Amino acid sequence: MAKAPEIKITPEVDALPDMPLPRERTRLIGHREIERELLDAYRSERLHHAWILGGPKGIGKATLAFRFSRFAIANPDRFGPAVAQAQDLGLPVDHPVVRQVASGANPNILHLRRPWDEKGKRFKSELPVDVIRKTISFFGTTASGSAWRICIVDAADDMNISSANALLKVLEEPPSQCLFLVLSHAPGRLLPTIRSRCRRLDLSPLSGDEIAEGLNDLCPDDLPDAAGMHDLVGFADGSLRSALTLLSGDGLAINKGFVKLAEQAPNVDLIALHGLGDLVAARGKTDNWESFLHIARQWLHGRMKSEASGGPERLVSWADMWEKMNRAAADVDALNLDRKQVVLDVFRNLSNIMRMPA
Repeated sequence: MAKAPEIKITPEVDALPDMPLPRERTRLIGHREIERELLDAYRSERLHHAWILGGPKGIGKATLAFRFSRFAIANPDRFGPAVAQAQDLGLPVDHPVVRQVASGANPNILHLRRPWDEKGKRFKSELPVDVIRKTISFFGTTASGSAWRICIVDAADDMNISSANALLKVLEEPPSQCLFLVLSHAPGRLLPTIRSRCRRLDLSPLSGDEIAEGLNDLCPDDLPDAAGMHDLVGFADGSLRSALTLLSGDGLAINKGFVKLAEQAPNVDLIALHGLGDLVAARGKTDNWESFLHIARQWLHGRMKSEASGGPERLVSWADMWEKMNRAAADVDALNLDRKQVVLDVFRNLSNIMRMPA
């Protein structure tokens, strides 16, 4: 009997284990005013063809983008009764467009993101120009019926200069009946020419109650006790993704270990430090790495704020440490380097600063 061919599943960037992807989420946590603004714009006389959805990573930008896309594809007549009577951008969970988008099979949505490198077994560090150029063939085809063709760039921060220029070109000459939803964690860093051709909506970090609501919706059986939830919401800093990352894997243990070691600086327990490094760099534990980076950035950000009124020398040192850590993290992701070394370097730099006179 012939062996059935093996089905290869290509990993998706930013996917979290056992969590639905943004295209699969039918519930939006927070951002009701932004959702209302998109709905009002959709049924207005003049609808802008390109939008920047800005805000920190993990607060729901992609979920909102797919929510808007589903609504527009299901309701192509912007001035019809269904759109006029709509209270939000939601569709029934059994709507055929909802099912089609969730499976990634809707022909009228082009989702651009960093691709998986099968040879290197990791995601590419940038959103390359050949991915952006998929818009040429996408917009060169005829949309199904009168439906919109919608391009979601997720996220524009990953583009290099060639990718950015390729996107700019298609934004300058937009096809008819098309929408661009450009997601950005730091919209101010995008090319001014791209920003000038888009209408910008800034999404705010989620509140503590909204983070708790999202966690209860997605993983009600895995929630910590009240004290753990308080710490989780605090370190999530308005990002549901960060809260989920901390909750999964060893995120809470990494959080506890990081804070304890930081409080010891400059006299850090080396055995505990190497234990933390091994936990962060554990093979196949990408969540642990993301948790460490988020925790370290949050801690450093708070430290720099508290040092703002102190001596300039130490403040400059904290800023330099921030830059070094982010540069090292980018190199690790791009070149598949040792994550543990980043952990050790963070605490080495932290101890050096703590030894400086206040």
